[in-house]
Amino acid sequence: MKLLLVEDEPKLASFIKKGFENEAYELEVAYDGRVGQSLLEKNRYDVVILDVNLPYVNGFELCRRLREHDAQVPVLLLTALDSLDDKVTGFEAGADDYLAKPFEFKELLLRTRALAKRNGEAASVKRVLRMADLELHLDGKYVTRAGQRIDLTTREYALLEYLLLNRGKTVTRVDIAERVWELNFDTNTNVIDVYVSYLRKKIDRDFTPKLIHTVVGMGYVMREG
Repeated sequence: MKLLLVEDEPKLASFIKKGFENEAYELEVAYDGRVGQSLLEKNRYDVVILDVNLPYVNGFELCRRLREHDAQVPVLLLTALDSLDDKVTGFEAGADDYLAKPFEFKELLLRTRALAKRNGEAASVKRVLRMADLELHLDGKYVTRAGQRIDLTTREYALLEYLLLNRGKTVTRVDIAERVWELNFDTNTNVIDVYVSYLRKKIDRDFTPKLIHTVVGMGYVMREG
């Protein structure tokens, strides 16, 4: 299980990291909201633990930004602010749980495990990625649009899955090369553009709205319209 902790108190961050590693969890640490956001944009985590009072981007705002492109990953807020209004603000930002400081590590561990288990159970039930009338069925490894089955090659399917998992986020050709092709990107090849073109013909050409968009000079983004 891979966790992200965004916490600006080094001693507390070290304490939490050591505790989770002793329980055989992998935990990355960011010491401010800006670095935390960068890690969230690059990586996928099973649970995200956010302090509220962070430099640059506070925990509430960071949670809101995360929810713009990932509605599934569980978020637990850590804070010395324990009023009802603060909790409401946290939950409205998209948090799943709230733990006031100071706390026992065991309670943090139990809450994290519960969030991960709940998310895993939800994922096992809902193994379909959707956007507009497009559906990608993870278990059956097939795709439909407007109820019509669309035949994709293995590489086209992997590319579409990656784009859907990063919906709303611009992914570069380097990202695609590393995550879908699992190789270093060669700037002299247009293989990624060719495969995006193949995919567009199959899932966008005869349907509306168009879902795959080019971000000039950067890469591609999957969004409605």
